[in-house]
Amino acid sequence: MSDASLKRPGPQQRAAGPGQAAHAPDRAQPARAGHGTGAQAVPVPAIDIEARQVAKRFGDTQIFSDVSFRLERGRATALVGANGAGKSTLLRCLMGLIPVSGGEVRLLQQTATQARPAALRALRARVGLVSQKHNIVPRMSVLSNVLHGLLGQQGGPRHWSHVLAPAQSRAQAMQALEKVGLAHLALRRADRLSGGQSQRVAIARAIVSRPEVLFADEPCASLDPQAGEDVMDLFFDLARRDGVTVVFTSHNIDHALRYGDRVLGLADGRMRLDATASSLHESDLRGLYD
Repeated sequence: MSDASLKRPGPQQRAAGPGQAAHAPDRAQPARAGHGTGAQAVPVPAIDIEARQVAKRFGDTQIFSDVSFRLERGRATALVGANGAGKSTLLRCLMGLIPVSGGEVRLLQQTATQARPAALRALRARVGLVSQKHNIVPRMSVLSNVLHGLLGQQGGPRHWSHVLAPAQSRAQAMQALEKVGLAHLALRRADRLSGGQSQRVAIARAIVSRPEVLFADEPCASLDPQAGEDVMDLFFDLARRDGVTVVFTSHNIDHALRYGDRVLGLADGRMRLDATASSLHESDLRGLYD
């Protein structure tokens, strides 16, 4: 995939709001029976992520409280707010990486806040994460780094290096690299990549396990503007093509409005904004950063 082939999501992809049919293919959504003779069943979008009065504090410091929302399958949600508002913390609570201090999180129709360790590991294996720190292993090959994305599903040393990995896993990792346009660099050491290439490797690692939900924490914050645009275009092209539910944090107001179907805004320890991106303007978000 060349940079020139990457396309930003068009208006028809981001104008959908809550209650509308998703443009991306859904995964076995339930149907609601119609009323009256001959009425057709209306698809009811499944809820992949739900926060119910979630609170988080570290010691005596309250980060946020009473945070509630429901995110539909196949949609992209931008989580915005000033530095220190708790965006990254909330993202990690939603993933089950850190415990909540109050309330409940449901992820992929399962309660993540009270799940046993084994059940939580199985749940995380269905989720991908891309962060602003690429967290790739510098001295290992690009292919080996992508294979690390399978460790949640297939643990053990065979998925630490491409030399040891089963042929099926290597093929799966190569497919992920082809999707991000880096198959030709599969055997290159990761410390010889540019910043934009490194982030593409991180995306390939996140999608290699074919996750149902993707979380992205400031995915292009460490990149130059052009590389950041390319990465965002690629990330959302892949996510929407496969109907993946996406939650991403961003300090870039344009990115939040352009790539998100929905925008959530954290400020002063509360969820101060919850609206469709198509109903918002840049001025509506600027106050969240003051």
